[in-house]
Amino acid sequence: MFSRLTRPQAIAVCALPVVALLATAVLAPLPFSVAQPGLTANVLGENKGTEVITISGAPVRDTRGQLRMTTIEATSPDTRVSLPDVIDSWFRTDQAVMPRDSVYPSGDNVKEIERHNEEQMKESQDAATQAALGYLGLDDKDVEVSLKLADVGGPSAGLLFSLGIIDKLDGDGTGGDLTGGRVIAGTGTIDAAGRVGAVGGVALKTQAAKRDGATVFLVPKAECGDARAELPKGLRLIPVTTLKSTVSSLVALETGKGSVPSC
Repeated sequence: MFSRLTRPQAIAVCALPVVALLATAVLAPLPFSVAQPGLTANVLGENKGTEVITISGAPVRDTRGQLRMTTIEATSPDTRVSLPDVIDSWFRTDQAVMPRDSVYPSGDNVKEIERHNEEQMKESQDAATQAALGYLGLDDKDVEVSLKLADVGGPSAGLLFSLGIIDKLDGDGTGGDLTGGRVIAGTGTIDAAGRVGAVGGVALKTQAAKRDGATVFLVPKAECGDARAELPKGLRLIPVTTLKSTVSSLVALETGKGSVPSC
């Protein structure tokens, strides 16, 4: 014999699976990482007591100003990111929710990811050196470049490495500094031919740049829209596509002669 449920009881019984489903959704880990502005480092100077760029086989000039590479800091690949974390970050300008696969290689453990990032950094440094020396018409058999940047992985510092090498060896080409004495930050991969590539996370990197004193930010042209989205006041964006055009833009900015592109 079955007793008939009252209407409130029936609603409560039906609601239980929905409540359970919602609770599971709230607590379940999601395939995202939460990122925020990371460290920046002046490639013309020292990082943790070691010169970032060391050159032998050619005269090196003293430089003024700074060229700051930028990073983002993301939750580790084994960190549980839940729905409340995503919602909280969604409404903050100093954080961003990114697919985990866009930050870390899919399926790798922490050690493998660290190894992958180190390999990407080494490839980026080699390409940056080739691009810079090629731009200057120098042979890498005669000029030896060593690049050291602790606790940073991935390829996104490539452009700034190339610019740092050029500034140390040739400046603006007429005896002045490529930076014009400014604090210039930026991001972008680079290949041996000097082509600049997109990197991701630029809205957070502009915040890191402004925080550390930059007034100019070099951004891959394809990411101008992302960079403008949360652009800090007083930070000027310069879109870049190649090493050659980037140097031309910086020289024009320094001398006031020629056009400087904008996003």
